[in-house]
Amino acid sequence: MSKFFDFEADFVDSLRCIPMQVRYKLDTCGVKLKLNHWHQFSEEERRTLVEIPCQTESEARGYREYLQNLVTRYTGSEAKELAIAEHPPWLDGETVPTDTQIKAQEFGVAIAPQQWANLTPLQRFALIKLSRPSHENKNFYPALKEFHLI
Repeated sequence: MSKFFDFEADFVDSLRCIPMQVRYKLDTCGVKLKLNHWHQFSEEERRTLVEIPCQTESEARGYREYLQNLVTRYTGSEAKELAIAEHPPWLDGETVPTDTQIKAQEFGVAIAPQQWANLTPLQRFALIKLSRPSHENKNFYPALKEFHLI
């Protein structure tokens, strides 16, 4: 799953921000990783977090263990754990979440059900995360363009 989006191009070389594919893995394994934790990791450790798989239940457990060991090594305590959604909205190819539709409408875009269904789970995840009211949303419009929704 080592896929960086074009809208992440300004930081993927240095990995100064947590890329969407890692954020996806964090939600999959149930860990709340703070940016200050991420900044303490070496570049090699960040790249490892990008590369190692986290799709199956056993991979998610391994990812969580590796990540928690890193956080503990640098901070002295584990990162906060999050509940893992049984049916995360990015895996639902039929229903565009309301917040995502509302954010798209701010740009004059209506995401059709077929368009949503044609997106990958990682693309849907990115749009969902980028449409949250609490998130800096500057990459939402570039993501719409990159995913051919505009």
